[in-house]
Amino acid sequence: MARWITTPKWIAVTAGATVALLAPLFAFHVLEQFLIQDPRFEFNGPESGADTLEVSGAGHVSPQVIEDVFAEDFGRSVYLVPLADRRASLRTVDWVKDASVARFWPNRVTVGVTERKPVAFVAVASGRPMLIDEEGVLLQPGQDRFMLPLLRGAGALDPQTVRRTRVQLFQRVMKDLAAASSAISEVDVSDPDNVKVKEPFSGRTVTLMLGDRNFAARHQNFINYYSEIHKRMSNAAVLDLRLEDRITVVQ
Repeated sequence: MARWITTPKWIAVTAGATVALLAPLFAFHVLEQFLIQDPRFEFNGPESGADTLEVSGAGHVSPQVIEDVFAEDFGRSVYLVPLADRRASLRTVDWVKDASVARFWPNRVTVGVTERKPVAFVAVASGRPMLIDEEGVLLQPGQDRFMLPLLRGAGALDPQTVRRTRVQLFQRVMKDLAAASSAISEVDVSDPDNVKVKEPFSGRTVTLMLGDRNFAARHQNFINYYSEIHKRMSNAAVLDLRLEDRITVVQ
C-alpha cells in the first residue's frame, strides 16, 4: 500500500531542505561582507603611510610602475584584489620576466619579481641602443651600466621569434668564443650562415667572418696566424675565416 506524505509533513521537509541549502550560502555572504567591509583588511598603498604592498626582486623595474598595477586596489579590502589578473599585468611590465602575487591576512599583498637578464645591446632607429635578453625581448636601458657587446641582426622591427633565434645563435657564438668573449665588441648575425664578430687586435678593430660553425676553431686559427698577417698586411681589417685551411683578407 502506498504511503502518502501529508501536507504539513511535506512543508516541513521542504522548509528543512531549504534552510539546509541556504544556511551555508548565508554564512558565506556574511563572512564575505565582513572581509570586504572590516577596516582591518584594508589594502593600503604608499601614500597612506601604512603601505601593505611588499615587493621583492625588482632591481630595474620602477616601484612606481608596480604600484600602478595595484592602484585601483588601494583603499579596498585585500580580499577584493584579483591576484591572477594582477600577476598577468605585472608580466607585461618592462624588465619583468615573471611575477608571483600572494595575499597574506589581514591586509598584505606580496609581489615577487623575476627580472629579465640582458645579454647584448641592439641598435634601434631612435638612436639610443636598447638591451635584449635571451628570449629576444627588448628592454629599455636600466640604471646599471652593462658591459655587453652590440648585437646586429635582431632589430626592433623583427618579430620576437626571429629575435629569439638570432639571440640563440649569438649566445652559441659567445659560448664557443668564451676565451675571447670579453674583448668582442660586436656580433653580427644578420646572415646566420656567416656570423661576423668585431674585436680589437694590435691597436685596431678587426672584423672576423666565422661562417655558421666551428667558431672556436676558426677563431683560434686566426689567433695563431694573425701576427704573420699583420706583418704582411698591417691594415687588414676584415678577414674571412670560413675556409679551414686558409685565412682570406677581404679588406
